[in-house]
Amino acid sequence: MRGGGHLLLSADAVGGVWQYSTDLIRALQPHGYEVTLAVMGPALSEAQRAEAAAMANCHLVETGLELEWLAAEAAPIVQAEARLAEMAGDLRADAVQLHTPALASAGRYPCPAIALLHSCVATWWEAVRGGPMPEDFNWRAALVAGGLRQATRVIAPSMAFAQAARRRYGVLPMAVHNGRSFPVKPQAMQDHVFTAGRLWDEGKNVRVLDEAAARIAAPFKAAGPLEGPQGGAIGLRSLVPLGPLDSMALARHLASRPVFASAALYEPFGLAVLEAALAGCALVLSDIPTFRELWDGAAIFVDPRDAQGFAWAIEALLGDNATRMEMGQRAQTRAGAYTPAATAAHMAAHYRAVQRKVAA
Repeated sequence: MRGGGHLLLSADAVGGVWQYSTDLIRALQPHGYEVTLAVMGPALSEAQRAEAAAMANCHLVETGLELEWLAAEAAPIVQAEARLAEMAGDLRADAVQLHTPALASAGRYPCPAIALLHSCVATWWEAVRGGPMPEDFNWRAALVAGGLRQATRVIAPSMAFAQAARRRYGVLPMAVHNGRSFPVKPQAMQDHVFTAGRLWDEGKNVRVLDEAAARIAAPFKAAGPLEGPQGGAIGLRSLVPLGPLDSMALARHLASRPVFASAALYEPFGLAVLEAALAGCALVLSDIPTFRELWDGAAIFVDPRDAQGFAWAIEALLGDNATRMEMGQRAQTRAGAYTPAATAAHMAAHYRAVQRKVAA
């Protein structure tokens, strides 16, 4: 497989997996990889279809297969694995990259299967709520556990999250940091605060930022959906909701280098933080292992449940432009290590390694 090959890559078009997948496909082109992008779940937008069509090394297939986190039971996911395995055989793919280990639980693939553990319900539950999981989480976790055992190789986006997976499943994934290409045209720095993500997700812990916003004089804006596809929702009292933003709109908001805050309790990587860092924003982040791994020395850390601590840290930066600019520069420098090119180089090495293992 050295010098390229044909990769079947599954993706979820609903969340950050789409961004990860498209950035990776573009970055794999210099390595000689042709990619069949098998999209599961809800239909793509026209903008997403146009993005896929613009990638010379990408062939898009909208499968209509169900997503693990939206399915009502395990059967459709087992069927989705069978269909993807059939596609891999028909395409004579050199390797399959799956966006969740749940799609590898039966070990059906005719070629090496690399499973990406972007996140999972069991580690989310452990970080956010704790205690016994509900039944609809149990079958999802069981599929992930099976896939972790069956996959040829498992990759997580950070070592901190890989360790969380080992604690839960007894399997230690290899770590390959995500990357992001996110051009921003700098503007004059303005005094406001910003956060972005799935605001409805309890793991993002946005309620703490909403409490902090009530203690801050500057505007505190929040980009992202307030309601989730399965009924989760959040009401905001002090944050200014902007709704979901596309990449261009997000770049415009980050161009004035607001202080960027995340109080996440659960974050396997955090693309929104990376985007803010690439724009040169000073970062105020929850003190969790993932953020320490990625941003130690380039961010200010606060206990994730300490709303007053977030308010103090943010106000201190807003009142000290020199420190704010220095922290923004540190974040931007660190962000330069997390590129799609670096991710693709690591992933290409994994593709070659699993192919050699099969050939041996």
